[in-house]
Amino acid sequence: MTDPVPDAIASDPAKLGWMQGFPPPPDKQVLWRNTDHWRFPKTRWAFSHYRELIPTIRVAGGHGAALPRAIDEDLAQLRFTPLHSDTPITVEQGLLGTYADGLLVVHKGRVILERWYGVTGPETRHIAFSVTKSFVGTIAASLVAEGRLDPAAPVSVYVPELAHSGFGNATVQQVMDMTTAVDFSEEYTNPRSGIGAYSAAVGFVPAAPDYDGPRDMWSFLTGIAANGTHGQAFTYRTCNTDVLNWIITRITGQSFAGNLCERLWVPLGLHDADVMVDSIGTPFAGGGLCLRLEDLAKFGEMIRQNGQGIVPERAIAAIRRGGRPDQFDTPHYPSLPGWSYGSQWWHSHGQDGGFSARGIHGQALWIAPAADLVIARFGSHPVAGNAGNDPISIPMWQAIGRYVRG
Repeated sequence: MTDPVPDAIASDPAKLGWMQGFPPPPDKQVLWRNTDHWRFPKTRWAFSHYRELIPTIRVAGGHGAALPRAIDEDLAQLRFTPLHSDTPITVEQGLLGTYADGLLVVHKGRVILERWYGVTGPETRHIAFSVTKSFVGTIAASLVAEGRLDPAAPVSVYVPELAHSGFGNATVQQVMDMTTAVDFSEEYTNPRSGIGAYSAAVGFVPAAPDYDGPRDMWSFLTGIAANGTHGQAFTYRTCNTDVLNWIITRITGQSFAGNLCERLWVPLGLHDADVMVDSIGTPFAGGGLCLRLEDLAKFGEMIRQNGQGIVPERAIAAIRRGGRPDQFDTPHYPSLPGWSYGSQWWHSHGQDGGFSARGIHGQALWIAPAADLVIARFGSHPVAGNAGNDPISIPMWQAIGRYVRG
């Protein structure tokens, strides 16, 4: 029988003493070479310290003003009922139940609830994982709105190196919406899956002794084969995002970090951030961004306010429109009925109108324009897939939306 997974309080990284001491005792160390950054509960320290474990490149920003505060502690005691449950819980309990590391609830541009847990604080650059994808999608949508990127063009037009890969005859829009048909599996628990080999190629994890595959992102992407017909269904695959970023870098002549800096960080006054890089310095656009939680919230607030002149309104409209619900992979996401995926964003298409950026282990940016609401959360849930926390998180975000609307 396996031991029960410790709850958020028992797994608190500060209380467990990870990496404390000069030097830390061997049993308190978190080491990349041992893949400790993927082993719960050490993940609860690692996710807030990724740039100390894995090579990164700086996303230079500024020092913009903090969001104004109008804290409403009653919100922490708001009760809602998780999916598949008959027992209401509070928002505070929901945050502990999803192993939150930090939370900011922003209503009409003001922070109305703020929480920090463990070793995560306001200045922490926490790994955002696949929330990173929505930054890539936003830049791509901007280039489309500017007339510099044709969503109907084949990928090979922009990146000839991918002509003989599974992506060569896919359209840019199919890559943006992840409706490509390629031979790549996103099984997080299988080290031999596509995402497992991808992680070894980009340096997310140490390569197995018998690994003889690509050692950088570009080489890995060119070797992905076709499997089916493009445009028929949404299947979540991280490699799509890095293909999209390859296209973006060809158009702009800048790396992912450079585009983030020029298009978002400097105009928004966001603080310096970091992006993981592979062995030849290529930023991991599919999930390598490490940033402050308040800067994530500011990005969401800009999207909620139709781009604030930083992102074209036409791009924001495309982001808000979402994808096709009839193409959504509902069997793999039973907690997201009627949702869609488009432009590297997740869309609820519900009465709340919420759409979101999502990352494994509980990273989330929820935007509900109808409620003038933005919610940003960092987490270190022991289950990678969001199915581990969606039954609590989705109804919690929706309940907060109802609360702020009166």
